[in-house]
Amino acid sequence: MADLTGRTQIFSGDTSEVDTTQQYPLGTRAFDTAGNEYIYVQGVSSGAAGSWVSMDEDHVTTLLTADAKGRVGVLMAALDATTDYGWCQIYGKNTIAKAATGFADNGLIYCTSTAGTIDDADVAGDLVSGAMGRSAVSDGVITVELNYPFVDDTADD
Repeated sequence: MADLTGRTQIFSGDTSEVDTTQQYPLGTRAFDTAGNEYIYVQGVSSGAAGSWVSMDEDHVTTLLTADAKGRVGVLMAALDATTDYGWCQIYGKNTIAKAATGFADNGLIYCTSTAGTIDDADVAGDLVSGAMGRSAVSDGVITVELNYPFVDDTADD
């Protein structure tokens, strides 16, 4: 059994800020007072606040799209270049997540061909496990519940 260690961390700013110089090691995790969890990542071209992204093992993001594989999160700020750094939510309630028109309350979440946006239309292999819609879409945004989401591009039998 491993002994666990840790340290109290204090972060400057908040999750809506964009860092043009890396402030923390990529992959650093932080919590807000509501218990939501975030991970510090490198941005991606066209990465708007609320965009869905997949992350590789180096915490570099790619806008989520059909046939993606890997960990998934929601950008909290406009990390719209690979020279930007900031926070991506991976656990808890999010109220800025981008969704396609017609997304229904309590809908399952699927990748789409529109990069960075999800839908509730069933697409084989593109279910985002660990995420659930918790409101209907309004102006392209929904509330979601995140529980370390991921996608693996595996179709059900």
